Amino acid sequence: MIVNGCDLHYYARVLQSCNAYNLIDQGKQLHLMFLKKGILNSAVTLGNRLLQMYMKCGAMDDAAKLFDEMPQRNCFSWNTMIEGYMKSGKKDRSLELFDFMPHKNDFSWNVVISGCAKMNDLDSARMLFNQMPSKDGVARTSIIHGYVRHGYPREALRMFKGSNFDPDGAWRRDAFVLATVIGACTDLKAPECGKQIHARVVIDEVELDSVLGSSLVNLYSKCGDLDNASHVLSLMKEADDFSLSALITGYANAGRMNDARRIFNSVAKTCVVVWNSLISGYVTNNEGTEALLLFNIMRINDLKPDYSSFASVLNACSSVGALGHGKQLHTHAFKVGVSKDAVVACALINMYSKCRSSDDACKFFSEIELYDTVLLNSMINVYSNCGRIQEAKQIFDSTLHKTLISWNSMLAGFCQNGCPLLTLDLFYEMNMLEIKMDNFTLASVISSCASVSSLEFGEQVFAKATVAGLDTDLIVCTSLIDFYCKCGFVYLGKKIFDGMVKLDEASWNSMLTGYATNGYGMEALRLFDEMRHAGVQLSDITFTVVLSACSHRGLIEEARKWFHLMQSEYHIEPGYEHYSCMVDLLARAGCLEEAMSLIAQMPFNADATMWSSILRGCVAHGHNSLGKEIAELIIDIDPENSSAYVQLSGMFASSGDWKGSIHVLYEKLKNGDCSSKRNDQNSVRNPNFRSLITSRSIDIWLKIEISVSLQHYELFSLGHSVTRKLSTGEARPINCGEDVMVSPTNDDMTLVFEDHSNGIVCYVDNSGEIVCEGFDEGPRIVQQYPSAPYSLRQIWLQILDGETANGSNSVEEHPCNGLNALH
Repeated sequence: MIVNGCDLHYYARVLQSCNAYNLIDQGKQLHLMFLKKGILNSAVTLGNRLLQMYMKCGAMDDAAKLFDEMPQRNCFSWNTMIEGYMKSGKKDRSLELFDFMPHKNDFSWNVVISGCAKMNDLDSARMLFNQMPSKDGVARTSIIHGYVRHGYPREALRMFKGSNFDPDGAWRRDAFVLATVIGACTDLKAPECGKQIHARVVIDEVELDSVLGSSLVNLYSKCGDLDNASHVLSLMKEADDFSLSALITGYANAGRMNDARRIFNSVAKTCVVVWNSLISGYVTNNEGTEALLLFNIMRINDLKPDYSSFASVLNACSSVGALGHGKQLHTHAFKVGVSKDAVVACALINMYSKCRSSDDACKFFSEIELYDTVLLNSMINVYSNCGRIQEAKQIFDSTLHKTLISWNSMLAGFCQNGCPLLTLDLFYEMNMLEIKMDNFTLASVISSCASVSSLEFGEQVFAKATVAGLDTDLIVCTSLIDFYCKCGFVYLGKKIFDGMVKLDEASWNSMLTGYATNGYGMEALRLFDEMRHAGVQLSDITFTVVLSACSHRGLIEEARKWFHLMQSEYHIEPGYEHYSCMVDLLARAGCLEEAMSLIAQMPFNADATMWSSILRGCVAHGHNSLGKEIAELIIDIDPENSSAYVQLSGMFASSGDWKGSIHVLYEKLKNGDCSSKRNDQNSVRNPNFRSLITSRSIDIWLKIEISVSLQHYELFSLGHSVTRKLSTGEARPINCGEDVMVSPTNDDMTLVFEDHSNGIVCYVDNSGEIVCEGFDEGPRIVQQYPSAPYSLRQIWLQILDGETANGSNSVEEHPCNGLNALH
């Protein structure tokens, strides 16, 4: 058709090419030519072509200007503009234009309904659908797809079922529609509903294409009906990668890795997605080594791993503790440019954390410029696990969009780092902000209540769990068992334990620990027998509790049996805690040679705590010679171990070597063996005593009852208290009840008093002066007394900033007098 010397069909084809290849500049030149020749006044087709070109190129302002200037418009013109506004995200402008459209057709209605559904304005889409004069399958499909896409699967099914009497029912046999509805069944985990739709597929003889087949395989796999999933896969003409991946994942989730590998091997050529599914399956089933091997095979086959591949195989490294392999993967991921991907970065940080390389995790985190909430949550866990709780709190505070996982990670961090009060403070903040809590939240809070023995608050949290319907949750109940047992109410913990529908290893271990730590050793062993007969997987934690129970009850043979069986029958290598329990038990029983032999067999060096068990055994059974050697060894390992000094001093004293006793508690302290020298005038050598001195003025009260006989020495019970007296004048007792040795010695001393809890040595010399040692300034006269002989006398020594109270040497009666010496 020729208009003003122009072939309209020719220019229509040229505009179509501009539209196809986004040639907007050439299209604008044609537009200018059309205006000069006045073609658009009589050629609405060319105007529509120009509108299409502007719309596809995203130039909606140019399209709107053209639309307003068009002398003639038809339905196509209006629909093009309405569709263009919808695709450019200008829904309100599109609906406004739709309202002004004089003659709407089905396409017009479908454009606005589909656009609203895609933009999650499902209420408007449904309202427009109800107003639509002739409702067709396209509109229904758009709304159903919108419901599924935006997380309303139940509404999608309701609309699909509500159209049973639709006269135009052909759309219900469309494979895309059926696949969408089956996807809704998958989201709802409604396999029976999915089977009904599958039956319709068979009855209506709908072709099982890749989309419909994949949706069915995915439905059955996620709902655990793996036989039906495998059957559908076998009916498909060509199994696509999505279907294979879905079935492999289904088998992996069911623990059937052999079947997953069989499906994988049945396909000659697979893509990275299928490999990722199998690798992830091995990780899920704690077969990290197999996952690493499969990843190596994948690389040998020249398949390029993607971010999902790296994330899965890094999780495999985490599960088997393969730090070296993980570092190699980190380098590989960096080279291919995916190391900073949010998923891969999170997997890397978790790998370093679980492989106990927190420094590497922190270093990598410092190199990341952009991070999301998931990554920040991982770093909260990393800092918490390595004891850097302040840095964890800084990350938490800097997280703008905190999720429940963020709060739970911080709560768990406070809890595991011995900050129960901070846990409770954070829980209070959550409560004030009305943040929804889950079982992990409540478990951390209940554990913190157990740490501070707050029975009342713990039961309030339990009540909150009951209201939330979490009172029967496995994790919450396990925390409650631990809570009641730590508060001393073992019978309440057992009541919770007996009422649990399902028990796991943690539940059994929690109850075992409750029995053992509260002195119910036999009950713990009986429960252990029940645990074994119930077929519960025993762990290193279980055997730690059992050996601890044996230790408290003195059951040597029982402990020897289980220490041997944990290695030979249960294939659990003993760790530090197991050896520590055995050494403590043997030392208590006087089997010191066996205990020493066991220490020599350990694959790691014994620390001061373990040697202290031997030392206590030496003291209890009178092996002073060995005890002195052990005490010296402990002091070499841990110079700040005040207990070793006190024990060694006691051994010298028990053998009559009082000078040696004082030498241990004074000369070595004076030489700085016990702790580093401090410039503060309140510095005290003994670490236990030092902890009582702060920058504030603190009175340290030492109540002493002295029984003296110049003819012989005797052992008696010293009823005394060491009390911190703060600036408020209130006194709080710290220690009570010690044994002391009173003895006449050589000409230089007539009486020695040892405070075993704080390493203080007091003695009375021949001039009748009581001398107190253990401070930086050395021996100092504390109180002048009448000359010997002495009678039973009660005195108070008040020490303030290294001097006697108020600078005087007067004896001051303390209101807390009381216990008499036993002669």
